[in-house]
Amino acid sequence: MKNFAMGYEFLARIILMVFVLNAAVVAFTLRGLVVAGFFPSVAACYASCRSWVLSEDRRWTVAQTWRTFGMAWKQERRVANLAGWPQLLIGLLLAWDYYLVNWNDMGAAGVAASGLVLLANALYWLFVLVFWAVAANFEERPWWLVRTSLQLVLARPWCSLMLASMLGLTAWAWATWPGILVAFGLATPIFLVVLCVHCFGRLPGMDAREPQRAATPAGQPA
Repeated sequence: MKNFAMGYEFLARIILMVFVLNAAVVAFTLRGLVVAGFFPSVAACYASCRSWVLSEDRRWTVAQTWRTFGMAWKQERRVANLAGWPQLLIGLLLAWDYYLVNWNDMGAAGVAASGLVLLANALYWLFVLVFWAVAANFEERPWWLVRTSLQLVLARPWCSLMLASMLGLTAWAWATWPGILVAFGLATPIFLVVLCVHCFGRLPGMDAREPQRAATPAGQPA
């Protein structure tokens, strides 16, 4: 019974942490007038989740969660916008390409092209999700982060499969219970992405198999 109670408390603390992170994403996005605040908030949420998975004591308080997020947001304000907006533009162009190919009758060639563009979209968004986890873990040049993120997506198929499965489950939960989206928002998929990379990505500095590296500060290479 004691173990059950401790496990229930730990789960409740995780849920509370994700809720606070979502509130912080909204608050700091508005603080940056949306345009300048959204991507730093995304980066800060990734950095906070990374700090949590590497923490020896994961029973974070509300104040600790908010403070960790705020410090990361201040550090990421410029770099996150430089990375985030180009990624969003490329993603919108890929989505537009898929729309054009999928909704114009081009025969068998159109069906094949639609499948390829859909695969490109899926791989690209997996890359984007992984990129922010890699950026939270290493202080390196943008192209190094891009290359490492691509390698992680392609060379760790089990990690990519788990990411896709968890994100699909999250989308299903949002559609079934919209209140989950309102209460936990983007913090939920970000938390799941960091957890997947931690458990399956074998990323130096945040690999669950290497506890001796757990003390590596956020943003520093192992």
